[in-house]
Amino acid sequence: MILDRMARHVAGSARLTLDSPLGWDTGGSLNDGKTLSAMKLPAVNACIEIISDSIAKMPIYLMESQTRERIAEHPALRLLTGRPTEAMTAFDYHKLMESRRIAHGNAYALILRDKWGQPTELLPIAPGYMQPFLDDNGQLWYVGTNPKTGEYRKFWPADVLHYKAFSVDGLEGVSYLRRGAETIEAALQAQKYETGFYRNGAKLTGILYTDTDLTNKPEIKQPDGTKISVKDAIRREWEHIYAGADNAYRTAVLDFGMKYTPVTSTNRDAQFIESRAASIEDIGRLFNIPLYKLGVGKQTYASNVQAAIEYMQRTLSPIVAAAEQEDTYKLLTPGEQQRGLQLR
Repeated sequence: MILDRMARHVAGSARLTLDSPLGWDTGGSLNDGKTLSAMKLPAVNACIEIISDSIAKMPIYLMESQTRERIAEHPALRLLTGRPTEAMTAFDYHKLMESRRIAHGNAYALILRDKWGQPTELLPIAPGYMQPFLDDNGQLWYVGTNPKTGEYRKFWPADVLHYKAFSVDGLEGVSYLRRGAETIEAALQAQKYETGFYRNGAKLTGILYTDTDLTNKPEIKQPDGTKISVKDAIRREWEHIYAGADNAYRTAVLDFGMKYTPVTSTNRDAQFIESRAASIEDIGRLFNIPLYKLGVGKQTYASNVQAAIEYMQRTLSPIVAAAEQEDTYKLLTPGEQQRGLQLR
C-alpha cells in the first residue's frame, strides 16, 4: 500500500513524538465539512472540474532553455507523462493534485528516489497529513502524519512536491473555497432554500374559486370507508383530470360557479432566479472561469473566443508556471538545472 511504502521510505528520517515541541501544531484535519458542502454546489464542482481537467490534459516536456531542444528521456519526464505511481495514470495524478490545490489550498506528493537520487515514484499525500513549517533556525521542513499510527515524520523540502494556491505567508496556500467563503455560503443558502421550497410544495400552480362556502359542508365518504372534506375531494378530482403532462391542454369544465386562476411567476420568484444566476457568476469570478463555460451570461462566438484566450492567460498560465518551477527545482538535479534543463 502507498502508506506502507511511505513508512518504509521515511524509516530513517527524524521521528517526532509528543515529547518534541516540533510535534505540536503540525497536524490538521482533512476538511471541516465546508469543503464537502461547497462541492455540492454545481457551479463550484464545475469550476474545479474545468480547471483540473485543463491542467491534466496539458503536455509536459523536458527542454534545454537556451536551444529549446526537447529531451526525450528522463526519469522525471517518465513519471510526469507516464505513470507517477502504480495506482494512477499521469492524467489522474495531475487532476488529483490540481483538485486538491484548489479545494484545500495545497497539494503534496512525496518523491521516492533511487540510490542515485533520481525520482522513481510520486506519491500524492492528502493535505491533512502533510504540512510545512520553519524550525527555530529558519530551516523549512515538511511534517507528515502517518494516518495509521499518528506518528510524525520530517521530510526535506527536496523530497516533497508542494503546489500552492494563493498564499499570505509563502508557506501554505489558502483554498479558493476559504477565500470565497461568503460567496459560496450565499450560494449554499440559496440552493438550500430552493430545495426546501419545492420539496415542501410551497409553489402553487393555480387556485380554484367557488361562490359557495365549502367549509361547513358535510364530509364525503370514500369507497374505502374513510371520509374527506369537500375541498379535498374537489382538489383530488381536479388534479386527477387536469394535472400531469398527459392531461396538458385539456379543456376544463367548471360547475357550480367555480373559477380557476393560474398562479404565474411572482416578482420574488424572478428575484430568486436572478440571485441564483448572480451566485454562479460570482463563483465563476472566484475561480477565474469564463461564464460561458458555466452556461450563464450573454454569449457570442467572438466573445467566447476572447474569453477562452483570457482563460488560458489569466487562469491556467500562472498555475502552470508555478508547477513548472516546483517540478524543475525538485525533480531535476542541481547539475541538470545548471545545464539549463527545465520541465515545461
